[in-house]
Amino acid sequence: MKAKFMLAVSVIVTAGLVTGCGIFDNEEETTTVVADEIKETGTSDENLTDSTSEETTTVGGEEETTTGEAEETTTLGQSEENSHEKATYEGDIYSISNDKITWGVGTQINADNRPVAPVNLQDTYGSKYDVDWIKEDEKVIYLTFDEGYENGYTSQILDTLKEKNVKAVFFITMPYAKSEQELVRRMIDEGHVVGSHSVTHPSGGMMSLSVDEQINEYKELHQYVLDTYGYEMWLFRPPTGAFSEQTLAVSNYCGYRSVMWSFAYADWDPANQMEVGKALDNAVTKLHNGAVYLLHAVSKTNTEMLGDFIDQTREKGFEFKKYD
Repeated sequence: MKAKFMLAVSVIVTAGLVTGCGIFDNEEETTTVVADEIKETGTSDENLTDSTSEETTTVGGEEETTTGEAEETTTLGQSEENSHEKATYEGDIYSISNDKITWGVGTQINADNRPVAPVNLQDTYGSKYDVDWIKEDEKVIYLTFDEGYENGYTSQILDTLKEKNVKAVFFITMPYAKSEQELVRRMIDEGHVVGSHSVTHPSGGMMSLSVDEQINEYKELHQYVLDTYGYEMWLFRPPTGAFSEQTLAVSNYCGYRSVMWSFAYADWDPANQMEVGKALDNAVTKLHNGAVYLLHAVSKTNTEMLGDFIDQTREKGFEFKKYD
């Protein structure tokens, strides 16, 4: 997506083998990031389009999957409504393949209008690494917004969500968390879920970073949001949606659940926006059970169609559900 990220980052890790990712178990590890400059870039989310790749249609064969034991976690600065259980990956994250797994939502759908690729990916990786491409096979919809930088529309989006009584997930970067504190505070106060979209939004995806650098992407933003807002994040949206098995495992190792999507379209470029009516028709036509909708908050089109999309979705019998 078009986003603001750190141009130069110096990562210093004074530890041997990482013994834990959680921000509360870093007594023997010191990780420092020095951000030198903020830069706006025109990178795009390569996995958002509807084009189907060969890799996408073949993913989803049967695999034996394992899940970490769920463990009750005491959260700080949150209501009980926002508390959640964390299942943490306990395997050797360094030995897992970091090869990029190419995917896209694609155009193939099943008899229930659910896109085939996200369903297959969910079956393959979902329970193994705590990641969602698509949710339960019921008439529910999950709204998520990516917030790499502010383009003047988030306040209006929040107004619409409040008017329609819909809760969404907002995935924020470190620059956003620092520069848009009033908006982030409003997201939290109005009952939305705030998730991590990384510190630097690496254009090459999390696979372009070492394991220790990936861990720092979680820890630094997590600590900043906790210290600044009293809010503990637990959801992660991978930059560009790119992933490997290792990046999924690192996310879960750090106590996060990765959230991909089962609907998205080319909405991230403010200078190249789809006409509102066409975008609305596209979003409504592709409604499906357990859908995870990715929308970029920099989009004027998304802002203008949001209220009508919520109304038309409800008219079709779907419920907007909070992510928890």
